[in-house]
Order: sequence, then structure tokens, then C-alpha cells
Amino acid sequence: MKLLSTFSLSTISVFVLATALAAGLAAQKNGAPSVFQPDKGKFNILLDGKSVGKEEFEIAPSGAGWLAKGTTEIKSDDGATTQVTGNLTLQPNGAPIAYDWVSKSDKTNSAHILFANGIAKISLEVQGAKPFEQDLSFNSPLVAVLDNNLYHHYEVLARIYDWSKRGAQTLPVLIPQEITPGSITAEATGSASSGGKTYEGLRVTTSDIEVLLLLDTNHRLMRLEVPAMKVAVVRE
Repeated sequence: MKLLSTFSLSTISVFVLATALAAGLAAQKNGAPSVFQPDKGKFNILLDGKSVGKEEFEIAPSGAGWLAKGTTEIKSDDGATTQVTGNLTLQPNGAPIAYDWVSKSDKTNSAHILFANGIAKISLEVQGAKPFEQDLSFNSPLVAVLDNNLYHHYEVLARIYDWSKRGAQTLPVLIPQEITPGSITAEATGSASSGGKTYEGLRVTTSDIEVLLLLDTNHRLMRLEVPAMKVAVVRE
């Protein structure tokens, strides 16, 4: 894991952020259309049919781009609570600009990530350990950010998916809390039913897991299912 000095990190971070914001402003000036629509809501997180947590989220315009933010509280079997908060700043086309997350349980951990030109610069702070930095490279600036227990990120993914083309579409992905890069494939599945209602289906797969998204006609996330893990996330 590559370590950077505090001086070099702050210098790089300022440069990367300025570059990313300039790109966002240029897109706005050029009248680039956005893939996003404002949305705000709550999810109930179910494990084997039992509620184990809640998430509140909002996706809204912010300056030259968009901000997707959410907070989730998860309760374990022993009654302990973990709270995760994420703030994802995006360009109108869905490419990430910056991401911050904070996880609070018995310890508080956090990270700040800057994206530019297919590179994610990560600064992580773990309680009781020294801060460290790491760079991850992707083959595209259009990276899907799908963090643990922040399910509104899947609605962001559903916005990034090109519905005019449909078919299987592969994107680089980053799971920030695990500092794990990889790739995902999303594919529209047509109409899908749940609870007597009909939705638009979007299947998201990696090498070892499959997630089914059920979306309304505006591609808002209404339900998420991970059959292999007996997990369901339902909009309230």
C-alpha cells in the first residue's frame, strides 16, 4: 500500500479537486444533460425477512454537479448499532468527483476520495492507526461507487446505465469501505413483479454475487434483492 507525505497528499488533492470541479463547470456551461433526477426517501433493510436497519438518502443538484448522500443504521444481533454516512459528488454524466464516508460503531473510521482521469486518490483514517493514502487506477472516469450498506448508490448506478442501448454493460466499480476495485455488469431484465406491483428490472452481477434492482418508471430504486444472502431493501 503506497504511503504519501501529508504535504504531497494535500498538494495533489487540491490539484485533483480543482481539475474535477473545472470539468464539472465546463459540462454545465456546455449544457451537458444530466442522467440524474432529484430523489429523496427511506429504505428498510431486511435480512431473511427481519428488519435490521434503515437508510435515509437524497440525490439532488449541487453546484455544477449532483450530490448523492445517505445515512444508514444497522443493528447486529447483540444490539450494537453501526452508522454509516456517505456523500458522493458526481458530474452530470454520473462520473464521480469526490466521496466521503464515515463509519461509527465501537470505533470511528472515515475516508476522503478524489476522482480524476480514472484515478481515485484515497485518504483513510482508521481509529487507533496512522492515516494512510492509496491510489487506484481505473480504465474509465465513469466509475460506479457502490459502498457497503448505502443502497441509494444502486439508484445512482441505475441512472448511469444507458437505457437507450440496454443489454449488458460493464463498468469499473469501487467499494470504498473495503478499498476494493473491480468491475460489475448491469443488464436490463424487462418487467419484474413484486408485492403485486410491476417494476423495471436491472440485474447487477460481479464474479461472485447477483443483485436485482426493481425500479419505477422514473428509474427510482423501489426494491433491491440479493437472493444468495437473503437480503432485501425496500423503499418505505
